[in-house]
Amino acid sequence: MTELPARKEHILVVDDDVRIRQMLIRYFEDEGYRVTAAANGEAMRDGLQKHEIDIILLDLVLPGGEDGLMLAREVRARSDIPIIMLTGRNDVVDRVVGLEVGADDYIAKPFHLREVLARLRTVLRRRQPAPSVPQKQAQELIRFEGWQLDLGRRQLVTAEGAEIVLTTGEFDMLATLARHPGRVFSRETLMDLTHGRSLEAFDRTIDAQIARLRKKVEQDPKQPALIKSVRGVGYVFTGRPSS
Repeated sequence: MTELPARKEHILVVDDDVRIRQMLIRYFEDEGYRVTAAANGEAMRDGLQKHEIDIILLDLVLPGGEDGLMLAREVRARSDIPIIMLTGRNDVVDRVVGLEVGADDYIAKPFHLREVLARLRTVLRRRQPAPSVPQKQAQELIRFEGWQLDLGRRQLVTAEGAEIVLTTGEFDMLATLARHPGRVFSRETLMDLTHGRSLEAFDRTIDAQIARLRKKVEQDPKQPALIKSVRGVGYVFTGRPSS
């Protein structure tokens, strides 16, 4: 039987600068990806409706009254498609806000295409489920307080059997903490472990990701019982393991 060719991963580029759109289209198509381009929010929605998109490269500053942060919030409210923010502003506040609304990474313009490719591959790689290995299945499941975190399938399921949709960053953060219950992690360590590369570790970046994660896993995010803060240090996972 003839095997079907592997599906090319599909990138949606959202940027109002036609030169940047054309540059990214040419570069990523040469690297073997499918690319759809959009100049604004309306075209982005059309691309998401017509295509199965694997990742979005989203410019922060867009015309028409809808900026990248607004569009990132809209996408994140409906799906967990990875988002990499592209922007000409390299302000720390912009970067933190982008991560707060659910972006998986943030790249300032002007950028090197090879860096964008490396960042994109890293985000997509973290999205891929691990190969199924039956004998390691028990090691791939973390159970706590009735919850089940499936590391192989990258799924989080409640005690009632409902799946909780997590972004790439949220899943990696929870997996890192849940693998080591009782261990206190500094913000710098969490940044290194969840991104897999060297980044400037801003306190608010990690705090924003933890806050988003708490909203999904804590009964009362203001009084967390699973992910607790350690004053002046970082965070610790205190969920009790369950069989």
